[in-house]
Amino acid sequence: MPEFDTRKMIEATTAVGTASAASRPNGTVSGAPKALSPAALDAARQPAAPAWSPIVVAGTVRMVEFALTVLVGLAVYFAYVFPEEGFEWRYVGGTFGIAVLAMLAFQTADIYQVQAFRGYEKQYFRLAAAWSVVFLVAIGVTFFAKVGDHYSRAWLAGFYVVGLVTLLAFRRTLFLLVRQWTRQGRLDRRTVIVGADDRGDALVKSLASQRDCDVHVIGVFDDRGDDRAPAGVRPKLGTVDDLVAFARKTRIDLVLFALPVSAEGRILEMLKKLWVLPVDIRLAAHANKLRFRPRSYSYLGNVPVFDIFDKPITDWDVVMKWLFDKIVGSILLILASPVMLITAIAIKLDSRGPAFFKQKRYGFNNELIEVYKFRSMYGDQCDATAAKLVQKGDPRVTRVGAFIRKTSIDELPQLINVVFKGNLSLVGPRPHAVHAKAENRLYDEAVDGYFARHRVKPGITGWAQISGWRGETDTHEKIQRRVEHDLYYIENWSVLFDLFILAKTPMALARSENAY
Repeated sequence: MPEFDTRKMIEATTAVGTASAASRPNGTVSGAPKALSPAALDAARQPAAPAWSPIVVAGTVRMVEFALTVLVGLAVYFAYVFPEEGFEWRYVGGTFGIAVLAMLAFQTADIYQVQAFRGYEKQYFRLAAAWSVVFLVAIGVTFFAKVGDHYSRAWLAGFYVVGLVTLLAFRRTLFLLVRQWTRQGRLDRRTVIVGADDRGDALVKSLASQRDCDVHVIGVFDDRGDDRAPAGVRPKLGTVDDLVAFARKTRIDLVLFALPVSAEGRILEMLKKLWVLPVDIRLAAHANKLRFRPRSYSYLGNVPVFDIFDKPITDWDVVMKWLFDKIVGSILLILASPVMLITAIAIKLDSRGPAFFKQKRYGFNNELIEVYKFRSMYGDQCDATAAKLVQKGDPRVTRVGAFIRKTSIDELPQLINVVFKGNLSLVGPRPHAVHAKAENRLYDEAVDGYFARHRVKPGITGWAQISGWRGETDTHEKIQRRVEHDLYYIENWSVLFDLFILAKTPMALARSENAY
């Protein structure tokens, strides 16, 4: 792995400022009102099913259609050709060749977009035309290669007709599914606008007027008073501080600034508060008089925007990390089962009380999650909120507890969280207890931008733990360094990085001088 300077990293990551106004788990914000406005609460209660990435949906459709094409080609072959000619590899190769050509043709026809899946009739015509072109190309290739006699004309005709009917039927089924997902909001990007003025109104109207735009505006926020931010087409739900609390209560996918580029100072002040959220942040350029080259923009429909922050670990990365957690986590849980059984028995024999201990900790987007551990303290002295950190020689820790804490065996039940509950990952920022403190200050008070580490799901092990920052966090420097490493991990995540951290974890556990 490349050498890395945590100080430079944290400075680069927080170039726009730090999140001293980050929200707390109960939805309040430091220095802000403890309750949202009635309008904001109503908006937060809107049904918000988990979002499905359009990129993942389109990719899944590609794989399904490829599989259907192959299955149809082989089914026609085994039903008609195989009984007379026996098994011939050329038909298998021809089937896969046509399937690959079909995927390329469909891509060229631009029917692998969520907008196309919504069932407009032109997608069916485009699919039929592309499918026909594929077979014309296949027939032309076999003719000029002088191998036409090696393939059954009945197989080609049957493959064409049955394949076309199958693909059209699949697209019709997909249309019904996409329509249902759209009603559920799974394919919408739940968006809030920052800027309750004429610019904000114009932006909302521009987005609403586009037929295939997936942006669903659920509210407008503004840091100015009501006298300077008059009500527009959408009611103002609160200030930017309120937006942080709002995003903790409901799903937000996109924060869109309707401010001029010239308002740099105002934008930076807002970003200091918003960058801790697991959302995309964009600056709309629809009303700017200063125009840049087209490649400088990304687009929401026809609305040009500047990319400010991207939500970490999205699209296929989410799928890869989920598969990694489930597959590797299940293997580790099976391998660790004998050790867990022996540990549970030892705990029960050593002291009274349950073998397992459940503790509330911060999860993704500051959600409170319940984490499983082996009990390491006497039953009547367990500290569920971690109001007092465990110190060296702590009398609350049992004899077995001291050993399992030093070796981190007490963390093994968290594999249950990974495999069955899904609120932990194998690798990620370690989840901290809700009242954990460093030098008598809550972690979010001790470290600016602390809650930015919750933009991804927490993990059993992490970059900070294998880099020497494992164990007690009793000082400001220790928690600061942990946060720096966590933010580096978030910005540089990859499956290979996760594998590297997981492979280094046993060696990090061997260095147990800071664990007790």
